[in-house]
Amino acid sequence: MYTVLALLTLLLLVVTALPLLRHPAWWIRGWDFPRLQLFVVAGLLAGAQWLLLDLSRWETWALIVTALACALYQAWWIFPYTRLHRPEVVQAESNQSIATLSILTANVLMTNHNAQTLIDMVRRYRPDILVTLESDKWWEAQLDTLSDDYPHSIRCPLDNLYGMHVFSRLPLHDAETRFLVDPEAPSMHAAAELANGARVRVHFLHPEPPSPSENASSRERDAELVVVARSVADSRDPIIVTGDLNDVAWSRTTRLFRKISGLLDPRVGRGMFNTFHADYPFARWPLDHLFHSRHFRLRRLLRLPHIGSDHFPLFTELSFHRDSANPASTLDADAEDQQTASQMADAEQVGKHDVPAPRGAD
Repeated sequence: MYTVLALLTLLLLVVTALPLLRHPAWWIRGWDFPRLQLFVVAGLLAGAQWLLLDLSRWETWALIVTALACALYQAWWIFPYTRLHRPEVVQAESNQSIATLSILTANVLMTNHNAQTLIDMVRRYRPDILVTLESDKWWEAQLDTLSDDYPHSIRCPLDNLYGMHVFSRLPLHDAETRFLVDPEAPSMHAAAELANGARVRVHFLHPEPPSPSENASSRERDAELVVVARSVADSRDPIIVTGDLNDVAWSRTTRLFRKISGLLDPRVGRGMFNTFHADYPFARWPLDHLFHSRHFRLRRLLRLPHIGSDHFPLFTELSFHRDSANPASTLDADAEDQQTASQMADAEQVGKHDVPAPRGAD
């Protein structure tokens, strides 16, 4: 029993320490994802050591301390995405009669043909903007039934799991589709005009994940995130960045994105809102995101029901304020962060000027 628990503790220590290498290989970056699961495993392992091993041996205490240290380290990363943390985004008052913006983001899974469930969901929640990821020509044809309610659209149907569509009730200005880093993974950019005439810069992203089946490295994903962050960092416009970023909210890269961009995460202090994997409750983490500038307060943030995809849809409703509605982000970029972001972008030969900058609020 001692040998088994010692080996499990060593394995836990290794997978906890691997992401510290900052290497982009998928088998290293992949351990950023299951931090909640590793926290639980570490706690159970420490409990098993306490109950099953001889507490008079120093080796037992070394194992217990190691497991608890791993648990505390994992907890540090996920703590902001619990209700124990102070919310980063101010909650909007329900009686405020000001301009709002709601977005429903859905990775539909290209091979999933349960389109009617998503269509019914859109008609129920009536988002101002619907974003679909992994949508191909078949999905485009099904979603065209929404065209009367969503007359404005950006379309890029692909059969490689990286198709993307944006359907909007709101006028979309300066809309562009770009392949920022990966020639097979588009991003979409526009200025959405709210009911009060204000324009909001919106950026829709879906970079490739680091995985053995798709991309052996996280370099392209990381570069796309940091160049978008750098492109919005100095803007005073209202800004939203959303999509399936194929990265978890607490990873080093997503934290770097937030530091560089200055955008806020409405999940902080409210929960993880794990959107993937929809079929496996024991292996879920937050892959679908919405970040926004200080001009918005949160009205609603919902993980919506299963639509047959491997992702749950994410619904976010914000209220718009012409003046900043929130304190500045608590994550500040230092010189090392800026250097790291530059290195990531330079490695893929992409810069912030490659990202479209639709004209925002007047």
